[in-house]
Amino acid sequence: MEDKRPEWSSHISFIIATVGSAVGLGNIWRFPYIMGKNGGAIFLLTYLLLIAFICVIPLCCELALGKLYKKDAINTFKSINPKFKFFGWLCIITVTLIPCFYFVVGGWILNYIWIFLSSKIPDNFTQYFSSFSSQIFIPVLLTLLFLLMTAMFPYRGVNKGIEKANNIMMPLFALILVILAIFAITQPGAKEGLFFMFKPDFSQFNKSMILTALGQALFTLSIGMGTIITYGSYMKEDTKIVKSAYTLICCDTIIALLAGIMIFPIVFSFGVEPSAGASLAFISLPEMFAKLPFSWFFGLIFFILLFFASITSGISMLETTVAAFMDNFKISRKKASVITTAIIAVISIPSALSFGVLSNFKILGKTLFDFLDYFTSNIMLPFNTLIICLIAGWCIPDFWKKVFGESFFGRVCNILLKFIVPIILIFVLVTGI
Repeated sequence: MEDKRPEWSSHISFIIATVGSAVGLGNIWRFPYIMGKNGGAIFLLTYLLLIAFICVIPLCCELALGKLYKKDAINTFKSINPKFKFFGWLCIITVTLIPCFYFVVGGWILNYIWIFLSSKIPDNFTQYFSSFSSQIFIPVLLTLLFLLMTAMFPYRGVNKGIEKANNIMMPLFALILVILAIFAITQPGAKEGLFFMFKPDFSQFNKSMILTALGQALFTLSIGMGTIITYGSYMKEDTKIVKSAYTLICCDTIIALLAGIMIFPIVFSFGVEPSAGASLAFISLPEMFAKLPFSWFFGLIFFILLFFASITSGISMLETTVAAFMDNFKISRKKASVITTAIIAVISIPSALSFGVLSNFKILGKTLFDFLDYFTSNIMLPFNTLIICLIAGWCIPDFWKKVFGESFFGRVCNILLKFIVPIILIFVLVTGI
């Protein structure tokens, strides 16, 4: 067991690690197709407004709770009031369930890296993906391999494992993303794709779009799963909460925009529907890459990009559970890492089989994979975020002053924290249910 709470070695390392947590498949895989299904530019505008003025509130709350109490999510809630410990456990349950479907996608990414690395590119990716994902052994083995690769970093610790991994992977991630974005805007359909992304059609604006945009923002910023509380607990005392939150939001948004710039020009060049759905990354885009000169190269670096995005987010999820197990069960980091990995492995296996032998096993009409995605993203994340805002706003004396200050800005944030954000989150939760 660690005697002293570890700290990030520098503010830059903290920002890179937190951006690594926020930037994941939600930016590269989920954001473009959700934007494509919801009108392009008008969705982007809605998303930007929500993330800048609404989502910053719970983000600041989680960072501040971590910095103030220097504890894992469970003990942070317990320190506020012993009766609130249950809500800490809800965060840990959520962040433990997400990898159980998220890492299945990580296994798919490893498979596609091998396809393009070996130049064994299928003729029909629709048939290939259906055949591959419905197998018994390969998807499970790749899911477990991805899990073990991710678990290695929390096992090594905050500075030697998590910090070092992010300091290497995130710059490489950013470099590959910029290269692919530059390549995309040179394609014949780039102009049409960029218009779709940046020229709003206000006639497509609707209530459902607001809820979808807010749900995407919560997912991509890792809010409501205890991760930001855990990472915030490793912050140095002189780190500024609001500045860090907006830095994180800016970095996350820039990467989401670059992901759109990377994908939409290529999509329009090849006449693919921008609302192609989750299959965009594993069927539509690979088929488009296969038609390009040096197809193996572009396909390879795209899936390496997805790999970096997924593993940095995966590291933060595992670390949240590991930190909670260490602090609550008084066990070593290595033992907590092994237990966390074992729990996720057990649930991930049937999740990986949801596209084949267990496709008929349904919970509320959904496969295990789809249920875990729906339950965590649409219910648990908004609910946990709602609880965090209510506790921070109403149960901690002068919390808003400690975080936002007594300026006009601080008073506005206090109103948002106590009233506006909770009301919006209740709407999101009711819609999700």
